[in-house]
Amino acid sequence: MTMQAQNGDGRRGASWWRVLPWVGASALLAAPAVAMRLGADVDWTAFDFIVAGFMLAVPLALFELALRASGSLAYRAGAVVALGTAFLITWSNLAVGIISNENDPINLMFFGVIFVAIGGAFLAGFRAKGLAVAMTAAAAAQAATAVVALAGGHFEFVIIGVFMTGWLMSAWLFRKAAEAEARATSS
Repeated sequence: MTMQAQNGDGRRGASWWRVLPWVGASALLAAPAVAMRLGADVDWTAFDFIVAGFMLAVPLALFELALRASGSLAYRAGAVVALGTAFLITWSNLAVGIISNENDPINLMFFGVIFVAIGGAFLAGFRAKGLAVAMTAAAAAQAATAVVALAGGHFEFVIIGVFMTGWLMSAWLFRKAAEAEARATSS
């Protein structure tokens, strides 16, 4: 069942599958507040809630833009995987740090990978073919983090491999979307 309402201009309203992520993000943000009230060992500050809210709102807002950018399921899935990968990198890096602890400056290179993906997306004009290249570049930058980590005596290959897989899966999905676009324009 979808939650569809006619707007005044004749367009259809949001469906549950578009509203549900926002409701889920709100519930995730409310969970620490509820836990603190129930006496759990949770001690968030206002700053923690602001950062968490920002971390949840940005990928969801970008996903909304991706929904409008293309009707292609592969394009949308590519966006979800890329946004999810960036979210996981940010979350794990801020929470405990990927290498050593969250205060180790070597962890900043993981944010550099996200900036490679963002910069590449802008350079590609958010078109599927260019996004495939951008996400491949992000995967290559992620591989470089493994080399830097190894040179520093750290062996976090599994988590770095998970992140690389996310970037490569996103690139593959965007490549599929680009192929479908090319077929549609040639016929």
